Amino acid sequence: KAVVYTKSEHFIKNENIDKDALQIVNRLRDAGYTAYIVGGAVRDLIIGKNPKDFDIVTDATPSRIKRIFRNSRIIGRRFRLVHVVFGPKIFEVSTFRSNAEGSVGNDFGTIEQDVLRRDFTINALYYDPIQEQIIDYVGGMRDIKKHVLKPVIPIDTIFVEDPVRMLRAIKYSATTHAKMSFSLRHKIRQSASLLLQISPSRLTEELLKIINSGHAYDIVMEALDTDLFMYLQPSAASMIFDNKEIQEKYLTNLKNLDELNKTEKDARLGKKLFFLIFDFISCLTDWKKETEQKYSSNELYVKTWTECRNFILPMNPQRRELEYAIKLSLKRLGVQIKTSSKKTNTK
Repeated sequence: KAVVYTKSEHFIKNENIDKDALQIVNRLRDAGYTAYIVGGAVRDLIIGKNPKDFDIVTDATPSRIKRIFRNSRIIGRRFRLVHVVFGPKIFEVSTFRSNAEGSVGNDFGTIEQDVLRRDFTINALYYDPIQEQIIDYVGGMRDIKKHVLKPVIPIDTIFVEDPVRMLRAIKYSATTHAKMSFSLRHKIRQSASLLLQISPSRLTEELLKIINSGHAYDIVMEALDTDLFMYLQPSAASMIFDNKEIQEKYLTNLKNLDELNKTEKDARLGKKLFFLIFDFISCLTDWKKETEQKYSSNELYVKTWTECRNFILPMNPQRRELEYAIKLSLKRLGVQIKTSSKKTNTK
């Protein structure tokens, strides 16, 4: 059974919700369907943060959602979702899913089934902006207030079904100050090697979220504590475990990265990657001697590129952004890279 919280209890103001997200909910309701704002957006609104994304869930099927919104497209092969587009903004609208085949099943279901597929209780809240009510089936409101991170899915299957949930757990713990129980933290350490099953593209997506989060230092500290970091950035993990001085420099650079995200929100990715690779590049050789030797600066760049590319694996960012970060690092180390008169893809 659900507990319903009213405006006087949850304090969410509709003016803090994207007007286009509200329009999507209203149009679905006008068409005779149920619709809610769901997940991380509801959590952030409760704790007073501005959500980056507003996801919507409904009992309308993707084909029906597509008919209601001309500015939409259906995505996904197994379980189809709908992206509703308003200019540069994309809103993900999904249909309630069944948990009959576990949390990764692909059948449509009810809200009572859909909630049992959500990863953690703090992400399993449904907000009705018309009635201004929160629908809570799993005690998520209580856990947000207590700053506790609890899984909805049974602990023996949550990470087996999707290992990326371990990364979400440490991210939520670091960014919302929600404490993990001993058993949850222990399970993550026990299951860390499951990240080997995840594709480089998906790991890259998660790592970029960490880099852009403004909480990279706190998240990496959690990743180190739970043994996840060695699977996210194995070369960096090996480097900082072997050398205390390098570890301190690396973590300091993560703090500087977080500061950059706060002061320069539109900074390009290459400028952020600089903080991940600079210490590694500086340790590769005696750069003062190298610049005095016969090697040209471009030869030094090519050698450094190969080393850095291997260093950040399995992360695979855009080539031009990594190039920018490498050249910026070499410039700081006194190596000037000649730029071609032709257009380069670092611009």
